[in-house]
Amino acid sequence: MREPWTPSDDPALPSGGTEILAQSLRETLEGLGVFAGGIYLVSPDEPTLVLTMLAGWPRDFVKPWERMSLSYPGPVSDTLRNDSPTWVRDSKEWVRRYPHTAVAMPYEFAIAAFPVSDDTTDYGVLFALWPGAQPEKLSPHDHDHLQKCADLLARRLGAAPEPVRPGPGPLFLRPAFDGSAEAFAARLPEGLCALDLQGHLTVVNPAGAELLGESAERLVGTHPWRVLPWLNDPAYEDQYRAAVISQKPTSFVALRPPDQWLSFRLHPDPTGITVRIAPARPAHDGPAAPADDAGTDALPVEPVRLGAIYHVVQLAATLTAAVGVRDVVDLVADQIMPAFGGQALALLTAEDGRLRVAGSRGYPPHAVRALDRTPLTAQTPGIKTLLAGVPSFFESAGELYEAYPLTGSSSGSVLRGTMSAWAFLPLIASGKPVGVCVLAFEQPHVFTPEDRNVLTSLGGLIAQALERARLYDSTNELARGLQSALLPHALPRVPGLNAAARYLPGTKGMDIGGDFYDLIPLGEGAIAAVIGDVQGHNVTAAALMGQARTAVRAYAATSDGDPGQVLERVNRLLTELDTGLFASCVYLHLDLAGGEARIARAGHPQPLLRHPDGRTEVLDIPGGLVLGVEADARYPHVRIPLPPDSVLALYTDGLIEKPGIDLDDALAELAERLALFGDQSLEGLADILARPARLAGHRADDVAVLLLRPTAARP
Repeated sequence: MREPWTPSDDPALPSGGTEILAQSLRETLEGLGVFAGGIYLVSPDEPTLVLTMLAGWPRDFVKPWERMSLSYPGPVSDTLRNDSPTWVRDSKEWVRRYPHTAVAMPYEFAIAAFPVSDDTTDYGVLFALWPGAQPEKLSPHDHDHLQKCADLLARRLGAAPEPVRPGPGPLFLRPAFDGSAEAFAARLPEGLCALDLQGHLTVVNPAGAELLGESAERLVGTHPWRVLPWLNDPAYEDQYRAAVISQKPTSFVALRPPDQWLSFRLHPDPTGITVRIAPARPAHDGPAAPADDAGTDALPVEPVRLGAIYHVVQLAATLTAAVGVRDVVDLVADQIMPAFGGQALALLTAEDGRLRVAGSRGYPPHAVRALDRTPLTAQTPGIKTLLAGVPSFFESAGELYEAYPLTGSSSGSVLRGTMSAWAFLPLIASGKPVGVCVLAFEQPHVFTPEDRNVLTSLGGLIAQALERARLYDSTNELARGLQSALLPHALPRVPGLNAAARYLPGTKGMDIGGDFYDLIPLGEGAIAAVIGDVQGHNVTAAALMGQARTAVRAYAATSDGDPGQVLERVNRLLTELDTGLFASCVYLHLDLAGGEARIARAGHPQPLLRHPDGRTEVLDIPGGLVLGVEADARYPHVRIPLPPDSVLALYTDGLIEKPGIDLDDALAELAERLALFGDQSLEGLADILARPARLAGHRADDVAVLLLRPTAARP
């Protein structure tokens, strides 16, 4: 008796490797009763997951994800990174958790992915697919079954006589097919045909062939949208994809020229699709049949298939997350390069008559140095691609030698000496060439027409992302330079006082912040200190921060030691400037000889005070409105004792505001660290208080800390 699932052969896998994967995937699918699933294995050469075996879906559906960087934001890579199962129940959850993947797979299905690993090795990921929306949680039975199958697969891979590595492409478990269906379909008077999971016609009965207007012999083995021009519309192919993925019937109406409307109803199951074809009335709201008016002399054009369209959409969505040039390079290298199986990549831009390397991955340092600063007069494929604006594809080193036999430049020699196949993509933004993307392969590589279409389209998307990133980087550099110039480069040394400060900018996605601090000697044992936060993250915020800091310095010298008066004057200034921004602030006047401080607060977090005996408290300083809102706002001040060896901690809200953490809890944690480590040097204490923010993977806001400790020595 035949197995219900039969693996395709692949000599790239070691002896027994195919059967290990096939047996494990077969047991997984039969135990769950689902229609599709697969196995990813970790590449031995790079941090990439490679789809090694697949069942239930054709390769075209998953081509964008055949190779995925471990950093790719998707359920399979998440599973291995987190070493825990992932369950995505429906399309809404896909959109919420993985929007970049959802735009390229807009169908209703669910996925469960389990890590395949043991105590020493991460082998890959085992996943299963369900049609339609599923319950919120994976059922206990299905969870236990998948966990057992993943563990068993790990043991089998660990015990294999030689390592089981990914091959050049995924293997397929093909469901058994009963050929007697042809005779059955031939007896029926209505039009019927069948598609396999790859979209090829496997059976067409005589009535179906007559309605389609072609012989069954010419139709069988082809994609209907390729052999029948009037079906060559992505909307029709989308119906086939929807049927396979959702495992639900779909239907559409199409016009067979010149005037015959046909209805198609697709009935899927895990082995393929049965299609019922019947005459229909015109469907005015359906997609029109493409007109064939190119003439007999027109060159044939290879249509871009729907899978390629979704691939470009997915990659475009990925590139929207890029902020700076480094982000563009990382996203292209981490998510786009693996999708095409490339081993090296370089993004080159044209600057001052030369090519400059904006970023690279996979090329050795000496190769990057040779590519950088290549004159635009050199005869290289990259420069020709840039100047002509036309992509170039070289499937082997021999093709490159033939096209550029006299290339003597160091960059041309490096290209030939390190890789064996290349795609040179012009980066054109707003009608102007801005650079070249070089995708390289270690082995000769065939670029299919679809690959060339997708890569050419991708070049334009990379160019747009790169232009946005370069503009962002230049603006950001200007803004950060402005902010750096406005912040004090070093705190002044004041007899009788130790001081330390730390500033941390926000992480990726932020421009600059408006956080500021200052220490202002006033003479005769008096000193002023200020910390504040201007709303916004842009050049305007930085400029307003500079004005606020300058105003504080000016008013501090004429306020007669009244912190409230200083804040009132600064507030009136910011209100008159009418920038639409506001600022929070804490200002204090410290009398070192008297051992006390007068403090006023404008909408800013409360300071912390560590007493000499180690007790720590949150100071209750009455506060007024934030600065820049109401011109007549008042700011009362309070006096607090500040004896030697006490520590006053001033900070901005970025230090304590964290997603999902209560503000009071965060403040209590900060006070506890201040109490525990307050006896250390002030520089060390500043590092300790700022460390959680420094180590955070993402800082939504800037962080500023200013610490003051009076000493026993008096001026």
